[in-house]
Amino acid sequence: MEKLYDMFDRFVHSDWLATALGVVLILGVTAVLSRAAITLTRKMLRRGSLLPTSSIFVNVIRVGIWLVGISFMLSTCFNVDVSAIVTGLGVVGIAVSLGFQDTISNLIGGLQVSVSRTVEPGDNIKLGVSGVSGVVRDVTWRYTTVDNPAGTRIVIPNSLMNTTALIKLAGPENVTVPLVVTDSEQRLTAVAHHMEEAAAKALKRVDKVKKGPSVSFSEVTAQGFKGSLSFTLADVSKVSAATDAAIRAIAPYCHPHPVEQMLGTVEGALLEKQGLPKEKAEATVSADLTATQVVPTADASDPDVAAPAAPADVADK
Repeated sequence: MEKLYDMFDRFVHSDWLATALGVVLILGVTAVLSRAAITLTRKMLRRGSLLPTSSIFVNVIRVGIWLVGISFMLSTCFNVDVSAIVTGLGVVGIAVSLGFQDTISNLIGGLQVSVSRTVEPGDNIKLGVSGVSGVVRDVTWRYTTVDNPAGTRIVIPNSLMNTTALIKLAGPENVTVPLVVTDSEQRLTAVAHHMEEAAAKALKRVDKVKKGPSVSFSEVTAQGFKGSLSFTLADVSKVSAATDAAIRAIAPYCHPHPVEQMLGTVEGALLEKQGLPKEKAEATVSADLTATQVVPTADASDPDVAAPAAPADVADK
């Protein structure tokens, strides 16, 4: 009993209370400094510093501050020789590094792509020729998160970002819709104009457009004239809905409308009867049909579209 009493007496009159208060105080100051440093770092990154807004920098600063705080606590409160521990870990570090080889590789890879600004949040990337594609949301100390066009969040280890070919695509708000027009070359300009008008009306019902739709042609093939419809949205989340609306709007113009074909045949025959050469008759028909907007059947219910008007010469006949 006397031994137990002596142990209890030494415990009560020891410096455990001062030690506990020192531990709480040091850890509290460390937490406050960590929070303040993280808040300041995030503000600096958002204001447009030399580094991207990836959270890997925040994580590195947080870990560094806590390592310094814990080392100071061990040295001050428990008289632990931290330098001796670090020296002793030099031998054990080899075995530890082998066990955490993937983690260390991901950390170094994340720092490399972030410091060099190879990848930063907001970039639209494609990993490999036929790999993952989407918008980068964040680069952490282990992986990079990417949101693909379908809305699925994909996690990619940072080590792959350094060892795989990386393609930077145009911003996700810039939409390009490929198309093929099978109409005649004389009506190509008129068809492009009609497509742009139809797409503009359809997009207004989906979201605000930063850059209006524009049609351009790039190739002549056996199937028709290949081109694309391009526009820029204000809200990236509406890309899928806007693309669907634009395709539905321009689809009726990709192939010649039966009414236009009929008008062209009738007017061409009438002009040839008047004695005009075939080449001049075809040019006149093309000019008349360009000035005439025939509403496709797919948009017949649209209240914004005017009723079809017949060419003046055909109406007179």
